[in-house]
Formats: sequence, structure tokens, C-alpha cells
Amino acid sequence: MSSDFEGYEQDFAVLTAEITNRIGKVPKLLGDEKKQMVSNVEKQLEEARELLEQMELEVREIPPQSRGMYSSRMRSYKQEMEKLEADFKRSRIAYSDEVRNELLGDDGNSSEIQLIKLREERAHLLDNTERLERSSRRLEAGYQIAVETEQIGQEMLENLSHDREKIQRARERLRETDANLGKSSRILTGMLRRIIQNRILIVILGIIVIFAVVMVIYFSVRGH
Repeated sequence: MSSDFEGYEQDFAVLTAEITNRIGKVPKLLGDEKKQMVSNVEKQLEEARELLEQMELEVREIPPQSRGMYSSRMRSYKQEMEKLEADFKRSRIAYSDEVRNELLGDDGNSSEIQLIKLREERAHLLDNTERLERSSRRLEAGYQIAVETEQIGQEMLENLSHDREKIQRARERLRETDANLGKSSRILTGMLRRIIQNRILIVILGIIVIFAVVMVIYFSVRGH
């Protein structure tokens, strides 16, 4: 299980390194080349998200007592993913020299002011979007923590229920053992009582036989 997680980690590290490199190139490109680079980065970001989902599934399968370390690493990877997405958005709205010249045209000063305003508006929108996304991710993270806590609670209740059943079965076996010991004790007591009675009978019979032999001898001697 952990080996699968570590394999996904390695793939994620390689992929994010490539994404970071390509994001840095986006503002420097022009036209179709820039569009192609943006498309490639979008595909790689989607692959990175899928890797994070796979890693999260692996973490959920890890036993609760060992899950804490992997959950911490997952939070770090999610933060890294958020940073990549924010950097990518900034790179997409960064103007290349070609776009800047088209916006400036002949009236350099007026277009420069418009360009600055446009950049400020886009930056403001981007900040608002990022805030909303961060809030959404926090809510999602809180929900996931709640779900994990509920799962851990259910597992603990199930374990307690199993332990309770084991204790009840052990008590039942003890009761059965006590009952069997009681029966055995009564049987042994009865056997001992019968043995004593038999020995008493044997002694009485022996006395009677000896007495009878003595009397026979006595009367036999007296007759002579």
C-alpha cells in the first residue's frame, strides 16, 4: 500500500517540476507557440490532479494508526498544487511584447494607462478567484477531515463491539466451565460416597464371615 503511494509521489514530483519549468516559459512565448504551451500545461495540471486523487485514495486505505504521516504529506502536495495553479493563471495574463505593442498602438501614453488598468483589474479578479478557491479548498479539506474522523470513530466502535462480543463469549465459556466443574465435583462426591459405603459393607461382611467361622469351630469342638 505505502509502496504505491511512494510511486505516485515520485510521479507527482517529476510532473510538477516539468509544469514549473513550462509555466516560467509561458509569458515569454508568442502566438501559437504560447497557446500550445498553455494547452500542454493544462493537460499536465490535470494529470497532477489525478495523481493527487490516487494518492488520497491510497491514504484512505492506510490503517488509522499510520495515516497521520501520509495525510501531512498530502496537505503539502495540495498546497504545492495550489501554488502551481496560481502561478499558471498569472503566467496566462502576463502580456508578451507582441500583445503589449498591439495594445499600445500609436498612442503610447493612453494605451499604457489602459494596459496598467487592465492589468490591475485582472490581478484583482485573479486575487478574488484565488480567495474563493482557497475558501472552497478549506471547506473541502474540513469535510474530508470530518469524514476521516467519522470513519475512525466507526472503526473504533466496530473494534469495541468485537471486543465486547469476545468478552461475552469468554464469560459464557467461564460459566460453562464452572457448570462442568460443579457437575464433575458432584459426580466425584457420589463416587467417593459409594466407595466408602462399599468398603463398610465389605468390612461388615468380613466380620460376619469371621464370626460364622468362629461359631462353626466352637460348636464343632464342643460336640466332640
